[in-house]
Parts: sequence; structure tokens; C-alpha cells
Amino acid sequence: MLNKNLTRRRMIAIAATAAGSVLLSGGRIARANDAVRWRGSALGAQVSLEIYHPDRAQAERLVRECLAEVRRLEQQFSLYQPDSAICTLNRTGMLVAPAPDMVSLLKRSLYFSELTGGAFDPTVQPLWSLYANHFSSDRPDPNGPSDALLAEALAKVGREGLLVSDGRVALVKHGAAITLNGIAQGFATDRVVDTLRQAGLSTTLVDMGEVRAIGARPDGAAWHVGLADPDRPGALAGTVDLVDRAVATTAGAGFRFEATGRFTHLFDPATGRSPSAFRMVSVVAPTATEADALSTAFSLMPLPHIREVVSRRQGVQARLVTSEGNLLVYDS
Repeated sequence: MLNKNLTRRRMIAIAATAAGSVLLSGGRIARANDAVRWRGSALGAQVSLEIYHPDRAQAERLVRECLAEVRRLEQQFSLYQPDSAICTLNRTGMLVAPAPDMVSLLKRSLYFSELTGGAFDPTVQPLWSLYANHFSSDRPDPNGPSDALLAEALAKVGREGLLVSDGRVALVKHGAAITLNGIAQGFATDRVVDTLRQAGLSTTLVDMGEVRAIGARPDGAAWHVGLADPDRPGALAGTVDLVDRAVATTAGAGFRFEATGRFTHLFDPATGRSPSAFRMVSVVAPTATEADALSTAFSLMPLPHIREVVSRRQGVQARLVTSEGNLLVYDS
């Protein structure tokens, strides 16, 4: 049976952190050298914090404060918590007096949808449900759902069917549903960064499913972030250096509905099919929200459109590994 709780991707790994670092699983705080580190799970991904602060007790308090903020956001954005705001919206078609965070993230989602010509689309959840149900059935057709069922699901997709205001969020198409899995982890990462900056921190690495650096490392060098190879567990496809920047990576191999990889968690909202032009797409951007949304969208877009979007952004770099294994890098 298909495990529907698997995350859409987990393609970013931390590489070359401070010597002697120790990361403990199970949601525990670890102390190593001058850093306080935490590792656990949130928003359907393995996450970590690395905080440098002269007062260790204060650092540990900040870790707990950041995690409380992430848990709060999970109550808004998680598809795996039945009582979350997004699950309520998908079940009832409406949120009255939505939380400001939900309104903010949905408005950002619609902004990036417009920017990318609809490639980023939070309303593709009916496609996920279609493929999940198909490949969870007994002896599913290896060619995927029928054309009729695909057309039925596509009729529920489209950002024009998502209405967002400060007082109400509504899905106007019958059976419509949204997912924020292509942007929520970046949004949570940025909220954690905001919390730490307000506390006066200037040297921190945050990984809430996407990675964002506050400043440089304590020795002044850039943070080295390894980009995990989607086809070779434990191997890296490359590294990026971050100083006050974020990076997000999307790859179809992050989740496959079947062994061949023809059907993945990535859906083209125009066709309902999974793209195959890129093995992985990484985006470096000023914020994790932007990096997250653009890495998702670029996985679905042709190269000329990707170049055009990158040229209009500040501080954005797109790193694209084609299906043939070639690396293409575009800078704004």
C-alpha cells in the first residue's frame, strides 16, 4: 500500500558544519563547541536548528521558542493533522476569519502562481488524491489513471478557484482542495529566522525542510550546504555557499507513486502529469519562501521561462540538473 504520509521531498542536507557537531534525533537539544543544535521532525520533514549564542541557556530557550512557532504553523498548514486549518478548508471549502498566517501564505502562493504563469499552483491537491488512490488500489494500471478521471481532477484545479481575503478563504470549485507543501516549509523557515533575528542572533543555520542562513559562520566563512543526490542515497549532487540566503531543492525522486518514477509528487497543473525534464532543481534566494516556491515551479517550466523569471528577481540563482545529468546555472 502507498504511504500517503511520505513527504514531497527531502533533498537538502547540511554539509561542512562546525567541527565536532552532534545532531541528536528524537527532538533533543545537543551541545557541541559553541553551538546549540536541535534536530527532530516538523511539517513532514526532518528539521534542525544550529544556534550560536554566548548564553547557552538563552540559546536553548530560543530553540524551544522557534519550535513552538513551527508547531503553531503546523496547525495551519499541515495536511497530516485532520484539525489543521488547511484540512478544514479542504473539507468544507471555506475558512471564516482565517488566521493572518494562512492569509499571508495563500496570498504569497497566488503571487508566485502569477509570477510563474501558473506553474506554481496550490490547488493541485486533487491530482495528488487521484494518483494516491489509483496506485493504492489493487493491481493499478501502470499507465496511471484513465483520461476521464484525470480530466475530472483537472477540472477542480486552478488558482482562479481560490479566493483569499482577510476575512475569508473560499474554494469555489466543487471538490477543490489545496496543498501548501511547495511553500509552507520555506514560510516556516523564514518565520524561525525572523524570531532569531529579533533576538539579536547574527550567526545561525536554520533547516525547516528548507535551509536559510543568518549571516556567515562564526569564523566568517559561508555556510556550506550540500544538495543531496535524489538518485543516490547518501551522495551529494553539489554544494552551495550561503550567507544571508536560503536554498530549496525539488526533485521528482523525492516521492514516486511507482517504481519507474513516471508519476511523482510533482504535477503540471495544465496537464495533470509529472514532468521529466529535470532530475532536480535548486534555487538560492533571499528568503526560503521564495526559494521553496520557485524550486517547485521551475521543475515544471521550460528553460526560457525559467531564465525570464530569474532575470526579474534580485539575489536569485537557479541550479537545474537536466534529465541527462547536465547542470545549468542561471543568475539574476
